[in-house]
Amino acid sequence: MKRPIVLLLAATPFMFGAPGLNAQKKDFHVIHTFHIASAGEWDYLAIGPGNNRLYVSHGTQVNVLDKSTGDSIGVIENTTGVHGIAFDKANNKGFTSNGRLNNVTVFDLETNKVLTQIATGENPDAILYETYSKKIVTCNGRSKDLSVIDPVSYKVVATIPVGGKPETAVSNGMGKLFVNIEDKNEIAVIDMKTFTVSAHWPIGPGEEPTGLVLDKKTNRLFAGCGNKFLIVVNAETGAVTASLPIGDGCDGVGFDSDTKNVFTSNGEGTMSVFHEKSADKVEPVATVTTKRGARTITVDGQTHLIYLPTADFEQQANPGQGRPKMIPGTFQVLVFGQ
Repeated sequence: MKRPIVLLLAATPFMFGAPGLNAQKKDFHVIHTFHIASAGEWDYLAIGPGNNRLYVSHGTQVNVLDKSTGDSIGVIENTTGVHGIAFDKANNKGFTSNGRLNNVTVFDLETNKVLTQIATGENPDAILYETYSKKIVTCNGRSKDLSVIDPVSYKVVATIPVGGKPETAVSNGMGKLFVNIEDKNEIAVIDMKTFTVSAHWPIGPGEEPTGLVLDKKTNRLFAGCGNKFLIVVNAETGAVTASLPIGDGCDGVGFDSDTKNVFTSNGEGTMSVFHEKSADKVEPVATVTTKRGARTITVDGQTHLIYLPTADFEQQANPGQGRPKMIPGTFQVLVFGQ
């Protein structure tokens, strides 16, 4: 994910993109705001595996919250430049990608106790537990490769060059890993049996892809792009099947497998919502006002709530010129529902 936050546009009002769509009977709106005292930057956040916990990255630590109330459960420290959080439920371990430390922190899911740190490639960004190989994978932006980590031995078992800057990665659970390559405007396909790149798929008209999700049932990838497009890709052939307009500053995409809704978090202060009616038909549902800076996202598949981190910012004398400064102590997570 991009860091630090760049904000250019003001939020737009809530509006429906497809009036009368039966799949959406209620407006999306903020139902909670979780406040976390912090002056640090942030990136990903993640719902824990069956433990009612929300893990929020920012600055030099990860805050662990009760996902329902926002109450603090704990802190995972010494994760300077933290980007993402991944979970190996079978081994009761969590993992954070620490961009400025060039390593991964391993922690106990029950106690939040740090167990060890593992060196990776340069500037590990997105991180995931890949279910087919049962390995942890980091997307290393500066070294332009992936680190594949055995979560039991804590060893890097493979390093996979991907030919560009890897952003988000998703797995189909059957041996294929898909990775957005931000500076090449493509998706790289990784064979998790051999730990090699098997294909590079261009995703034009999309440029600078960041967030990525996969609907395993329809075999469709959804890539949020920096030039204000959501690109839909056939995960079998690599063909682009749709390009849909979204807001500016997208750095994350969420997917609810039950409702078949796709969400893009746009740093301008909006969330674009789409409904996947079928593999080849994706319809716009709404553009929802969030808050400027809310550019990453996670969706809770159990409650169908949507979480977006952001903060309050100082007013600029010349809006759009330079980066607005965060007001210390205003870091927050917005919780959206219907």
